[in-house]
Amino acid sequence: MIDLVGFATPWALYALILILHLALPARRVRGYVRDPQTGAPLEYRLNGLPVTLVLVTLWALACDRGLLAWDFLWVHRWGSLAGACTIGLVFSAAVVAFAPPRRGLLVDFYLGRRENPRLLGGRLDLKMHLYLVGAATLQLHVLSFVGHHLLAHPGAPAPGVLLHAALLSYFLVDYLFFERVHLYTYDLFAERVGFKLGWGCLTFYPYFYAVGLWATVDGPDPQAPTSVLVLAALVFFVGWSLARGANLQKFFFKLDPTYRFLGIAPRVVSDGQRTLLCSGFWGVSRHVNYLGELLMASGLALALAWQGSWAPWLYPLYYVALLLPRERDDHRRCAAKYGALWDRYCARVRWRIVPGIY
Repeated sequence: MIDLVGFATPWALYALILILHLALPARRVRGYVRDPQTGAPLEYRLNGLPVTLVLVTLWALACDRGLLAWDFLWVHRWGSLAGACTIGLVFSAAVVAFAPPRRGLLVDFYLGRRENPRLLGGRLDLKMHLYLVGAATLQLHVLSFVGHHLLAHPGAPAPGVLLHAALLSYFLVDYLFFERVHLYTYDLFAERVGFKLGWGCLTFYPYFYAVGLWATVDGPDPQAPTSVLVLAALVFFVGWSLARGANLQKFFFKLDPTYRFLGIAPRVVSDGQRTLLCSGFWGVSRHVNYLGELLMASGLALALAWQGSWAPWLYPLYYVALLLPRERDDHRRCAAKYGALWDRYCARVRWRIVPGIY
C-alpha cells in the first residue's frame, strides 16, 4: 500500500521552504560566477540559516502541540523517499526540457544544460535553492530520526547515535552559516543543473546523508567505548578544520589576493595575468578540502560503527566515489584553462588530495 501521507510530505516541505526563502529577509551578495551577458558578478539572496531555523521551529511547535509525531519522518520515511524521488525526477526533466540541447539527451539529462538558471528576476537562484532544500530537509530528518530513537529507547539512548546526530547537525549549520563561501566552490561555477544536481539535492542529499541513522536508530545502546566516540569527534573536527579552512582561505583570496588568512601570507604561482594560490591549506594538496570532507564523513560513520552495521560507512564511500572523479575532472578543466601555469602549480603542490599518498 502506498503511504500517501509520506509521499505528500516532501512536496509540502519543499513548498514551505520555497515560501520561507522568498518571504524572509536575506543578505544580498555577489558571487564568483559572472553574468554571461553583462560580465558582472551574479547577485544572490542568502538566508539559508534563518529559513532552516524557522522551519525547525515550526516543526518543533507542530510536534509539541500534537499535530505531528516527534518521529513523523521516521514513520513515513519510505513514502517520503518515494515522494522526494518523484519530485527530483520531475524537476530534472523539466529543467532540462526547457533548455537548448548540448551533448545528447541522456548526457544532458544527467549533467544538465543550464549553468545558472534563475527565476523571478534573479530573486531565486535554483542552484543555491536546491542546496538549501537539501540541507533544511536533512536537518528535519536528523531530528525526527533521533526522536524515534529516544522514543524507542527511553532513558537509554545510544551515545553514538546522539553524537552522530550532533555532528551532522553541526555540519549543516556550519554550511548554512558560511553559505556565501559556497558561491566560490566547484558546484556553483562548474556544474550545470540536471539530474545530478537536481535529483541529488532534492532526493539524495536529504535522504542518503542520513543513511547511518536509517540503519541504527532502531537499535539499543551497544555500549561503545568512550575512546571510540572521542576518536570519531576528533576525526570529524580535523576534517572540518581542513575543509572549512581551505574554503575560507580560497574565498578570502578571491576577494583580496593579499589577504593573510589566519596570518598566513598568500604565496602564488603567476603568469602575469592569472594567479593560483599555493600556500597555507592549498599548499598541503590541490584539493585539501576534499580530504576534509572525507575525514568528516569518516568521523560520522565511526560514531555509529559500534552499532554493528556496515551501512554508516556508505557515507564516506560515497564521498570517495564522488570526489575522486571530480578531482580528475577539475584537473582536466584547470589544465585546459591555465595551461603551463597549471603545470607549474602541480609541480609546486605535488599531491592531489592526500599528502604523501595521492
